[in-house]
Amino acid sequence: MSAPPVPYVLFPGNAREALGFYHGVFGGDLSLYTRAQFGRTDEPGEAIAHGELTGVVRLCGADADAGGPGVRTEGLMLSLLGTADESTLRAWFDGLAEGGRVVDPLQERPWGASDGQVVDRFGLHWLIGFEPS
Repeated sequence: MSAPPVPYVLFPGNAREALGFYHGVFGGDLSLYTRAQFGRTDEPGEAIAHGELTGVVRLCGADADAGGPGVRTEGLMLSLLGTADESTLRAWFDGLAEGGRVVDPLQERPWGASDGQVVDRFGLHWLIGFEPS
């Protein structure tokens, strides 16, 4: 049995804040582990070595190593098409847009489905949509 890919995001020193933000938007369970907990002494002990959000949306992340690049994407969207009911998807869109940038408002399309795009405050680009009920 195969599992879908899970995004693993390296954040520029703000993994705790970012993963907490996604937990607030999507719910689920959030586990955070510091570098000190992993026995790493090469970076500040309070830095996040591994974080995982599980639930309807699954996302992993960590703080990038010092001097290492944080998340930067171009030509990539995380798709949440039809992954929940309409009201939940609308709430997720609004939550991700808070402090972010709406690329294309969530709206009905000529073919009857609704979708929209938002880049959240941490730089992830999301495509959210649903079919008519």
